[in-house]
Amino acid sequence: MAANFWTSSHFKQLLDPEEVDVVHQQDKDKGITLEEFKLIKMHMANYIMKLAQNVKVRQRVVATAVTYMRRVYTRSMSEYDPRLVAPTCLYLASKAEESTVQARLLVFYIKKLSSDEKYRYEIKDILEMEMKILEALNYYLVVFHPYRTLSPLLQDAGMNDMSMTQLSWGLVNDTYKMDLILTHPPYLIALACIYIASVYREKDITTWFEELRVDMNVVKNISMEILDFYENKMIADERISTAFLKLALKP
Repeated sequence: MAANFWTSSHFKQLLDPEEVDVVHQQDKDKGITLEEFKLIKMHMANYIMKLAQNVKVRQRVVATAVTYMRRVYTRSMSEYDPRLVAPTCLYLASKAEESTVQARLLVFYIKKLSSDEKYRYEIKDILEMEMKILEALNYYLVVFHPYRTLSPLLQDAGMNDMSMTQLSWGLVNDTYKMDLILTHPPYLIALACIYIASVYREKDITTWFEELRVDMNVVKNISMEILDFYENKMIADERISTAFLKLALKP
């Protein structure tokens, strides 16, 4: 499983955090701060999740869609409206993951979920944006996810009971509200989630980690990023609205 990742284009596309945490000049000219840039991406990840619940697709499709969206926004956010990019990424991911969602169904739920005119896009908008997103992704649609290694690792650690599995799985789901999938190999994200879950459930698996011979500093650093996210999660909706207002301004 790991070998597939290391020889994949996903591995070649891993970025340094400095390349991800950057506000492009176009966005700076509109007054967008780094915090607001992250905020909009998190809000759009939540929007993708909400849409996905309504069109009923697997979690893997959601994870792939969010990854596409985050890859697209390693460039300026002013280029493409996030409110259109998010549902289009879900549409594209559903095809890439062979769980195709009809564009008209997506449009139906977009309109049902929001009365805000700025969210109300049509089928032709999604189809046009799909081509732009494909270009932005260099037509590379394969994404390796932490889910793939999570179950075998939990089993190997002897912690594959329902409680640990659910907690670790939930932690992995939340990592898509951050940019971790762009900056770290998926198996290390899975290990960080297992590490947090083991500490939370007071299970000592130090020996198991030692036997894995992974760099525990990296695992702990990823864990800290996840825990920092939870600490800063309580964000007011007004701040999201303010960020979107800035994005809409003409430079």
